[in-house]
Amino acid sequence: MFKRLFDIVFSSIALLLFGWIILLLILFAYIDTSKGIFLQKRIGQFGKPFDIYKIRTMHIRNGSISWYGRFVRNTKLDELPQLLNILWGQMSFVGPRPDLPGYYDQLQGEERKLLELKPGLCSRAALKYFNEEALLAAQSNPLEYNDTIIFPDKVRMNLEYYYKRSFWEDLRILWACFKREL
Repeated sequence: MFKRLFDIVFSSIALLLFGWIILLLILFAYIDTSKGIFLQKRIGQFGKPFDIYKIRTMHIRNGSISWYGRFVRNTKLDELPQLLNILWGQMSFVGPRPDLPGYYDQLQGEERKLLELKPGLCSRAALKYFNEEALLAAQSNPLEYNDTIIFPDKVRMNLEYYYKRSFWEDLRILWACFKREL
């Protein structure tokens, strides 16, 4: 209950403080890509799908990423609209990053405990794989590398979080994300 209250209060404050930045990012993305917002189905708490909000970084016609899109992705500014997902209760500030269908919803055994958690904007696994896109681009078979190396490691790290989660642990993770991303 306290975690949800924290999410509501701080996402509201963040939206009030940074809403104008989000609107500018959307406007620039619209100019750059012909659309400002990108919606994508992700798996949420209890395996329920939801639409995650991001700033669009790819051109609609050819699927290329512009210089603006690279900048927004590299700085993680494309994820600022997820403050709305947090406010609406689909996400939390801290928790496993929401993944595409076919990953968390396919977990078995003890790993399914991760579905009890609300997905988060920030996690230790997200910090470790902050530059995941570049890491995958360097692989000869990115999908296989993700499925056999990165995803299992994220599951392991997120299970560690599941068992030791607390308000103080969330604050430590948030502080680490803040120091890394700003």
